[in-house]
Amino acid sequence: MLDHKKLAVIHIVKKELGLTDQEYRDALEKITGVRSARELDERGFRTLMRHFAKSRHYRVNARGLTFRQQLFIKHLVDDLGWEETHFRNFLRKYYKQEAVAALSRREASKVIESLKQILAHRPPPA
Repeated sequence: MLDHKKLAVIHIVKKELGLTDQEYRDALEKITGVRSARELDERGFRTLMRHFAKSRHYRVNARGLTFRQQLFIKHLVDDLGWEETHFRNFLRKYYKQEAVAALSRREASKVIESLKQILAHRPPPA
């Protein structure tokens, strides 16, 4: 049986994906063999999350950008302490895009690696 935090994650993802209760339960049964998240074990939870992360439901745009990539980019930008304008200028200059949502999956991967490198080579705070 899953803990409350994992059950909450499942329901947050369901809401983010805009799944109806019927769609959610059908997917749950098809992927894990159960109709209720309360019946999932740890393995079933991981299987379900992998499925959602790879599914078309988790794509932000037709170019393959995933919700996970979008969130990770936001996290890295926050870690860098960049203002929205600064980040938008970075995207325009290096990736010729106006917003994260316009990136392809490949471009998003490159943006993520760039931001990680910038963060890694940033001087420590004084």
